[in-house]
Amino acid sequence: MSRGTDRRTRLGVLLLVLSAPLWGQASVATQVDQGMQADAAAASTGKAHDNSFVIGNDDRLAINVWKEPDLTRSLPVRSDGKISLPLVGEVLATGRTPLQLEEEISSRLKNYITDPEVTVIVEQINSQKFNILGQVVKPGSYPLAAATTVLDAIAAAGGFRDFAKQRNIYILRHGAGGRDIRVGFNYKDVIRGKNSGQNIKLEPHDTVVVP
Repeated sequence: MSRGTDRRTRLGVLLLVLSAPLWGQASVATQVDQGMQADAAAASTGKAHDNSFVIGNDDRLAINVWKEPDLTRSLPVRSDGKISLPLVGEVLATGRTPLQLEEEISSRLKNYITDPEVTVIVEQINSQKFNILGQVVKPGSYPLAAATTVLDAIAAAGGFRDFAKQRNIYILRHGAGGRDIRVGFNYKDVIRGKNSGQNIKLEPHDTVVVP
């Protein structure tokens, strides 16, 4: 082998060694990009279903019909429990889950759209409320979010009045057979980290009483 051929061979080996990490990086980047694309595709085909929450009057719903912007809108459930949509007309929403409402709207749209894809999301819950009464700044009825606790209720009502009995608060809850259940709540203990289990999540129609 001539000296020139030997130099070209060693140069080729050197370039191959130097390029190997770059090929590896490109391969990893390609895999990551493919993974992100797969995740995005999965997310785009997924639909947000809630088969446990029951829609009520005054709840605000987001109705989305894929590729049909004229049918996509946000609207409240009327006092008669219905909503109105173009092509669909009036639909009863109260008493149904979002998934059941999706199926009803999709069924009606099949007369106009091939394989309609409908998503119903509860944007704002106004039908489920709790009450707080007694020695708070703003007693009354408040919308119930999914994770509202007794402390959240007191904060929503503006806190205590001067002579509130903070150790003797209680929650009235409708129990089986129409009987009310009384659950005690000692504010002083809870804020000190004692008996934190008393800070329960409120349920629809619970009443927090601050003597």
